[in-house]
Amino acid sequence: MQNAQNKKVLPFPEKKLTDGKTVTYHLYVKDTLVNFTGKVKRVIAVNGQIPMPTLTFTEGDTAEIIVHNLVDEETSLHWHGLMLPNKEDGVPMLTQMGIKPHSTYTYKFPIIQHGTHWYHSHSGLQEQIGMYGSMILKKRDDDPTFRNGIDDIPAIPLILSEWTDLNPNNIHRMLHNANDWFAIKKNSTQSYWEAIKEGHFGTKVTNEWKRMLAMDVSDIYYDKFLINGSFEQQLSQFKSGDRVRFRISNGGASSYFWINYAGGKIEVVANDGNDVEPVMVDRLIIGVSETYDIVVTIPEKNTSYELLVTPEDRTKSVSIYVGEGIKQLHAPLPKLKYFEGMKMMNDMMKMNGDMKDMGMAMSLQKMDMNAVMYPEITGEKGKDPQKMEMNKYAKMNHSSHGAGNTDIVTLNYNMLKSPYDTSLPKKDSIKNITLTLTGNMNRYVWSLDNKVLSEVDKIQIKKGEILRIKLINNSMMRHPMHLHGFDFRVLNENGAQAPLKNVLDIMPMETDIIEFAANTEGDWFFHCHILYHMMAGMNRVFAVGDYKNPELSDKEKAYKMLQNESNEWHLMAENDFATNGNDGQSMLQNARWSIGTEWRLGYNNMHGYETETHIGRYIGKMQWLMPFIGFDWRYRDSHGSGELEKNLFGQKNKKDQRATLSVGVLYTLPMLIDFQAEVFTDGIVRLQLRREDIPLTRRFRGAFYVNTDKEYMLGLKYIVTRNASLSTHYDSDMGFGAGITLVY
Repeated sequence: MQNAQNKKVLPFPEKKLTDGKTVTYHLYVKDTLVNFTGKVKRVIAVNGQIPMPTLTFTEGDTAEIIVHNLVDEETSLHWHGLMLPNKEDGVPMLTQMGIKPHSTYTYKFPIIQHGTHWYHSHSGLQEQIGMYGSMILKKRDDDPTFRNGIDDIPAIPLILSEWTDLNPNNIHRMLHNANDWFAIKKNSTQSYWEAIKEGHFGTKVTNEWKRMLAMDVSDIYYDKFLINGSFEQQLSQFKSGDRVRFRISNGGASSYFWINYAGGKIEVVANDGNDVEPVMVDRLIIGVSETYDIVVTIPEKNTSYELLVTPEDRTKSVSIYVGEGIKQLHAPLPKLKYFEGMKMMNDMMKMNGDMKDMGMAMSLQKMDMNAVMYPEITGEKGKDPQKMEMNKYAKMNHSSHGAGNTDIVTLNYNMLKSPYDTSLPKKDSIKNITLTLTGNMNRYVWSLDNKVLSEVDKIQIKKGEILRIKLINNSMMRHPMHLHGFDFRVLNENGAQAPLKNVLDIMPMETDIIEFAANTEGDWFFHCHILYHMMAGMNRVFAVGDYKNPELSDKEKAYKMLQNESNEWHLMAENDFATNGNDGQSMLQNARWSIGTEWRLGYNNMHGYETETHIGRYIGKMQWLMPFIGFDWRYRDSHGSGELEKNLFGQKNKKDQRATLSVGVLYTLPMLIDFQAEVFTDGIVRLQLRREDIPLTRRFRGAFYVNTDKEYMLGLKYIVTRNASLSTHYDSDMGFGAGITLVY
C-alpha cells in the first residue's frame, strides 16, 4: 500500500503476545464523603479515592479485576476503548447484569493492545460522582512499534473531570425541565437586555423567531474542575530540557477541555490509545471520553510551565505546573462571545428546525463552528459577521486558523495519521448505514434519527462484516460518539493511514464517516458519551453475530430494561405563593409523553378554584406539536347570580361550576410562544397564547397568557436561587398579586 506521496505504507507489525502474566487488582467500591467546595458531599470512591486507582498492564497480560461492591446500589465497570470479549465489557443490561450491592464480581480478559485508556461505571450517573480512573496499557520492550523518544520517556497519566455539589439525578431532572439556572451561573443567559447592550437585539429576536434557546457550548455549570482529583499539581521532578509525556483521559461527564502549554508547542503522539505520527500544535480540545497522549518540553531551567486545562465554556480552569522554579503561566482563555455564536446558529438553522446541509464540506473538526466565539481567534471586537457566512467560512483552513487574527494551530482530526496501514480487507459487500444525530434542547431529548433507544431494535451485523457509518450532526451541540469493543477508522485525507479511534467528536452540521470490521461477536453499545445525552436516549446497539452471553439468562428482557433506562420519567413542579392566591403546575414527562396539571387557587370563593389536566404525546421531529386530551374543573361563587360569560366566539361559558373533558393541540410558534387550541365536551372552544420564562435580563423573566375566554395574565419574576424566585403578576380573575415562586 502507498500513500498520497507514493511512500510505502507499512502494515501493522505482527506481535507475539506470549509469556504474559496475570495482573490482579482488587477494587473496593464504597460510599465516601468529600469536600471540594466547603460543602460535604457523597461520592462513590474506589479503594478510598477519586478518581479510581490507575490500573496498569502490559500488552500480553491477562487482566483480573475483582470488584467488591460495598454500596447499597448496583454498579459496574466498563473498560473504555478496550477490545475484549463482549461479556467483559461492563454495560449493565447489555453485556452483564449490574453487580449487586454487597457482592463481588470478577472481570477477566486478555490485554491485546497498548495505549492510554480509562475505565468508569456504566451504571446510571455514578460516573459523575467519582467512578472513573486511568487505565494504562504499556507496550512490551520488544514491541516492533516501540518509538524511541516517545515510548521511553517519563509518562504521567492525567484524568480530567468536573465536580458539582448537586446530585446528578437532580441535574438530569433539571435539564429535562428547561431550568436555566446553569446558564445564570455561567453568565450565558443571553437575555434581551444583554443582547441590546451588545448590539445584538436583532440576533436575539431572530434566534427566538426560529424557536431556538440561547446558544451554549455546555449544558451544566460545575463548581470545580479537576486533574487527577486535584485543583493544582506541581511536577517539580522534571528539569530543563526534559521531555514529558502526558497520558490524558477526559473522564468528565459532559465537559470538553482545551489544553494549552506555557512552554511552547504540544506534540501529539497518540489518540484513543492508538499511535499517530507526531504532530506539533499550539492547542487541542479533548472531547468527552477521548484520550490524547502529548509530549511537552521544558525550555528553561528554574521555571515551571503551566499546562492549562480549560473547560469549553471557559467558566474556570485547572492547571499542572511542569518543572521547578518560577511559574510561567499561559494566558487564560478569554470569555466566549455568545451572541456571535447565536448569530452563527441563526444562519445555520432553517425555520423547520433542520440545520443546513453542508455535506462533507463540514467534517473532521476542520472548521470549528464555535471559532466565531473565540476572541483569541477573531479579536475582541469580532470580525464582520457578514464575513462569517458559511460559504466563505467553509473555505477557511482551520489547521492553522490562517484566516483568523492569529496563527494559533489547533489540532483537528484531519491532522491525525496512523504510522501504519489501517485499511480493512477488501470485501464484496460493505454494510453502509447513515445515522443522523438529532435533539431537542427545549425538552432535552437526544436521539439518533429522531428516535431514542427505547424506540428501536438492535442493529444486526454479521460477524466479520465491514460496517461503514455516515454520521450527520443535525443538532445544535457537538457529540462525542463512542463505540464499544472496536477501534474504527476515521476516513480523512490520509487514506490508508486513516487514524484509529473509538470516540468521534462530531460538531454541529458536520458529516463524518467511520468504518470497522465487526470481528468480535456480541452486543456493542454505540452512544454519545455526554452522560446526560446518553441517559436521554442518544444510543444504539450493534448486535454482531448470534452471541450467547453467559452473563445474561434473558437477553430480551435485559434489553427492555436498558431501553427503559433511556426513557425515564422526570417530574417538575412549581407554585406561586402570591397575595392573591396560588398558581402552580406540575408535569411528568418522558421522551414523548407529558402529563401536566395546572391550578389556580384563590383565597376566597369569589376568586374561585380551578385546575386543568392534560395528557399528551409530542410528535414530529422537533416536537413542536402535542395533541392531548384534558380535564377541566373549576368552581367560583358569583353570589348566586349564576353569571354566564361569553367568550370571543359568543359562546356562553358557565365558569362558576364546570367539569368537562377536552381534546386539543399544543403547538410551539415562533418566538417560543405556545398556541393551544382546545374543544370541551360542553361545546366551548378555547384558543390561547402563552409564554413563560422570557429572558428579559440575566435573572428577570417575563410571562403572559391570553385566551378567547377573555382571560389574561402578565407576570414578572426575579430568579434568586435555582428553587426560588420573587414574583408578581396581574391576573384577569384574581387581580394583582406578589409573592414567591418555588420550583422543583
